Amino acid sequence: MRRDDARTKALTHRIAALLLEYPTAELVSQVPDLRAIAPTRAFDPLLDHLTQTPLTALTAEYVDTFDLRRKICLYLTYYAYGDTRERGMALLAFKRTFRAAGLEIDADELPDHLCVVLEFSATADVEAGTRLLLEHRAGLELLRLALVDRASPWAGVLAAVCSTLPPLKGDEREAVARLAAEGPPGEQVGLEPYGTMAGMPR
Repeated sequence: MRRDDARTKALTHRIAALLLEYPTAELVSQVPDLRAIAPTRAFDPLLDHLTQTPLTALTAEYVDTFDLRRKICLYLTYYAYGDTRERGMALLAFKRTFRAAGLEIDADELPDHLCVVLEFSATADVEAGTRLLLEHRAGLELLRLALVDRASPWAGVLAAVCSTLPPLKGDEREAVARLAAEGPPGEQVGLEPYGTMAGMPR
């Protein structure tokens, strides 16, 4: 990867990590700076929305969008494993990747949250962060498509993230279609080591 490409990808991931967090007054105040440095106009719909919408409405919309639907979830391993025992092993794999780059996350923070992965990619190891995104590409694409279907202002952020990845291959397209049709697994076991945070928004 060329240095300029890596820098653009890291910047895209950094901005996306900020914009996918729960909206705050501090985030809204950063909109002019984010708009000035954004390497893609895909962020514009959400940046406009943040400045044109009262904060109380933004927070309510965020909760309604990300916390109440199985196909719109910011935890990447949820799409592949639901709340099953296999998901616990996948979470450990994320932690090992972070630890290999010298990063330890808070004990009460799940490592597969998209904002955590994007922040890791942007500030610690863009190649390792990209690998994590690619390993969970089907879920990432389902999230993007679900936001597009809702005409959500956050859809452009997912479009920006997906634009930093290679085009989907045939088998990846099939995986997205299968996941869209079937949804994540539903077994509710196997996440005891992660406590009650396992099924809750970050």
